[in-house]
Amino acid sequence: MKVVPFSPKHVAVLAFPFGTHAGPLLIMVQRIATEDLDVRFSFFSTKISNAKTFKLNKTGLWNIYPYNVHDGIPEGYVPRHPMEAIERFMYAMPRNFRSAIDEVVAETGNKITCLITDAFYWFGAEIASGLPFGLQGLTLSLSTLKLTFLGSGHPMKVSDLPEGVVRDIENPMATMLHKMGVTLSQATAVAINSFVDVHPIIVNVHDEERCLEWLEKREKKSVVYVSFGSVITPSPHELFALAEALEECEYSFIWSFVGNHKKQLPEGFLERIGNKGKVVAWAPQNEILQHPAIGVCVTHCGWNSILECMLGGVPMICRPFFGDQKLNTRMIENEWRIGVAIDENGGFTRENITRTLVSTMSSEKGRLMRKNALELRECAIKEIECNGSSIRDLNTLIHIVLS
Repeated sequence: MKVVPFSPKHVAVLAFPFGTHAGPLLIMVQRIATEDLDVRFSFFSTKISNAKTFKLNKTGLWNIYPYNVHDGIPEGYVPRHPMEAIERFMYAMPRNFRSAIDEVVAETGNKITCLITDAFYWFGAEIASGLPFGLQGLTLSLSTLKLTFLGSGHPMKVSDLPEGVVRDIENPMATMLHKMGVTLSQATAVAINSFVDVHPIIVNVHDEERCLEWLEKREKKSVVYVSFGSVITPSPHELFALAEALEECEYSFIWSFVGNHKKQLPEGFLERIGNKGKVVAWAPQNEILQHPAIGVCVTHCGWNSILECMLGGVPMICRPFFGDQKLNTRMIENEWRIGVAIDENGGFTRENITRTLVSTMSSEKGRLMRKNALELRECAIKEIECNGSSIRDLNTLIHIVLS
């Protein structure tokens, strides 16, 4: 085995292994790593996350190394719900990341000179300073019914805020959010993934289901794209309602479905829709949303999905579940006016999804949302041009990490 000599610079990257957090972080790291191939980047995440992330984002760089961190789940145990897996990981993550970093430093002989972490990892500052750390409880009270953010004239409902902010404040998410706020000022820099394109180094688009080829045969703005991320799936009655609405409507669709669609969707659904729709286990979402055939995206309103919709100029039909998704929905509908929520309670019925699809795809309201989405797309493109602020900020980040 060839041993490649490295400079003393060693960057540890701590990724959050759930949802789509790890992928954009790796893309950013790839962009930084190309600037100095003598700097070692150690990318820490769980075994499952690393396998998926590095498969979809082939680095082609020999100075980025994936390392697995234990996910906190006992061997042989199957979590009852996706959120249980997240909570078990969160309880164990400070100790597990510390152990993994110590092992890599011992293996390579290179001490960590820079730490890049997901914002969720409040303990990053403590690792960087060499201080001991632990998970502590939090008690808060909140009586305000509405909040107004600086720079926004639209009040936000408390119910739109993440669970750990206003309701179950003793769970791991609440503790994490509190510590994020407390330790944020200790960071040398904060990179915010908003209108920032760090030029993904992806040679081939994974499209085993040939979604893009299928879209080429569709008219402009005629296809509905459906995706709720990789963590949460709507309830059975909502899945049935959405399937029935898609079957009855006049629009073609692609549904990126997490789960067993043969068991979870109505019997005979796939046979009845024929070539009108595609139900796939995974789809190249970014490329799909940039395709001219897409007319609307039905989404859970995760931030990465929102950015991809913005860059594609695609309006959204919003069904948020947890975390920042309700707050994002409020911004999409009331501030940016590039989408609409299904209803106040957020759940699908056959009637409300049918009505919303028709309104978004075929009405004047939908036309205005599409116009606003295209205007936001132009703003995003300006940000990532050679002299755009996003490129300047990226260059600043590269200098901080590599200096």
